[in-house]
Amino acid sequence: MTFSFFQRSKVFVVCVLASALCAFTGADLQLAEAKSSASSVSARAAIFSNSTKGERYYGKNVHMKVSPASTTKVMTALLVLEKLSLDKVVTVSSHATSPQPTKLHLRAGEKFRVRDLLYAVLLKSANDASVVLAEAVAGSEWEFVQMMNKRAKQLGAKNTRFQNSHGLPSKGEQYTTAYDMYLIFRAALKHPFFRSAIKQKSRTIKSLGGRTFALRSHNKILFFDWKQKIYGKTGYTRSAQSCFVGYFMKGKDVCIIAVFGCSRRWEDIKHIVSRYGGVAL
Repeated sequence: MTFSFFQRSKVFVVCVLASALCAFTGADLQLAEAKSSASSVSARAAIFSNSTKGERYYGKNVHMKVSPASTTKVMTALLVLEKLSLDKVVTVSSHATSPQPTKLHLRAGEKFRVRDLLYAVLLKSANDASVVLAEAVAGSEWEFVQMMNKRAKQLGAKNTRFQNSHGLPSKGEQYTTAYDMYLIFRAALKHPFFRSAIKQKSRTIKSLGGRTFALRSHNKILFFDWKQKIYGKTGYTRSAQSCFVGYFMKGKDVCIIAVFGCSRRWEDIKHIVSRYGGVAL
């Protein structure tokens, strides 16, 4: 059988393509898969680790500086739990009523127990409650911020700098990293109250004067029909985009996930936990 020039050319092209496919090794396939997975995560930075075993399941720009937004309140809560009794009564100052936009609309002179304001901080992400607690710990929010930054360094969070107690944009530079927030959140988890509070969907608190406030968690995972709940703290500003740091139990192990700068926060979390943690959500 005699082949024409064009037939011989086709055979040659097929052979070249086959050789190229054979040369595409397993390592190349893994690299391609990793790139595809990274592109499916909208977060600018993320970390997912087994805190109990010290194993990292997933990381993306874990040491890149990002805006913490309201995940800042994890550090605020940690310091409050380390410094104040939950039953201590604190008074709202006029300065504490000023932060915007998420707030309880507290009134100067009102009194609250520390535990109730912590619920407001961790569920509703109340910025005014954060300032009240900061002032109760340190006398002023500015002094409290110095304590926040010192405590961050003690925890190994070397690339973190806070400017206020709530995470709203500030005139000064304010940043953290996914890895640093993992360290801060891990420290906060040592406190039973913190673990209990972030599991609650809603809570009603009262001032000592009897004014009531209905709180609802900003963590939408608590309301999703997922097989595994993830408990944590949300954050959002226009510049920071959506953020989250939280945990769940995998058997007896504590697994912590943090995502920053997300356009698809909940989808990112579900993808990372399912794919890299082997946990069906």
